[in-house]
Amino acid sequence: MHFWKKEILTGISFLNFPDMASLKIWISAFRLRTLPLALSSTILGSFLAYASESFKWSVLILGMITTLFLQILSNLANDYGDAQKGTDNEKRIGPQRLTQAGIVTRREIRRMIFLFVVLSFFSGSALIYFGLHGTGSYLIFLFFVLGIAAIAAAIKYTVGNRPYGYTGLGDLMVFLFFGLLGVVGTYYLHGNNIDWAILMPASSVGLFSAGVLNLNNLRDRENDRDNGKMTLVVKLGLFRAKIYHISLLSVGLTLSLIYTLTHFESIYQFLYFLTLPLLLSDAIKVMNNTVPIDLYPELKKLALTTLLYSLLFGLGLII
Repeated sequence: MHFWKKEILTGISFLNFPDMASLKIWISAFRLRTLPLALSSTILGSFLAYASESFKWSVLILGMITTLFLQILSNLANDYGDAQKGTDNEKRIGPQRLTQAGIVTRREIRRMIFLFVVLSFFSGSALIYFGLHGTGSYLIFLFFVLGIAAIAAAIKYTVGNRPYGYTGLGDLMVFLFFGLLGVVGTYYLHGNNIDWAILMPASSVGLFSAGVLNLNNLRDRENDRDNGKMTLVVKLGLFRAKIYHISLLSVGLTLSLIYTLTHFESIYQFLYFLTLPLLLSDAIKVMNNTVPIDLYPELKKLALTTLLYSLLFGLGLII
């Protein structure tokens, strides 16, 4: 207990930033531009629950807080893991990573990672309590296991002896946690019931989120290949990775359309089709791309498009 208490207090001390410069350093490590994507599954799951008349504000708020903590945890772990393996170097395209640049020490970022593990655990525990209070203990145990798995997945993408991000499994994990588990889990915590049909829009969010990761891997494909990071893009090759990207977007949109047609009540349910021009623009730019760095702004655009999709899909259900 003494060790854990010491580590937690040490981690919390990092929040007492001595000056604005230190605050800006850690905010840059949190990579705030990635956070809107993380909210997409919680928002969509909550809208679906609201439409089925089983909504809880506590689940929405705690769900959003927990997903933000998990995303920041993942970003910090990626900063540390890629630097440790040498993947972050002068050839890497994208925002500067703190560990590789020597702006923070590995011990400092490990402590910050530990802090967000603790924050994710406690916010997730509160989410489970408010979502499952009064239900069976086996359900509470199941969601705790899923919560621990989410924390582990956030870290193991690049950290450890065999991180799954280095073996081409990143896309699958993003699909599961940002899509299926994120949306369906949130929906269940609201009303303690399940509608298996929501697997379709949940899959849409998961596929679009995998598309964001695929853009990142397309951008970094040469450096990843040279450093042994065998992402799906490296394994597929450039052309097939582009076709794969188009498939993610088109299948995601098709699943949403099937759900809407089979649950049709109002024309407003097609509001999410307002994101179609944005998805088409992304697909065209990916297919025509010849300079990897030009894909960098597309990551933010597709992440925001995914969030917009979740908002519009949800609004269409309740208007």
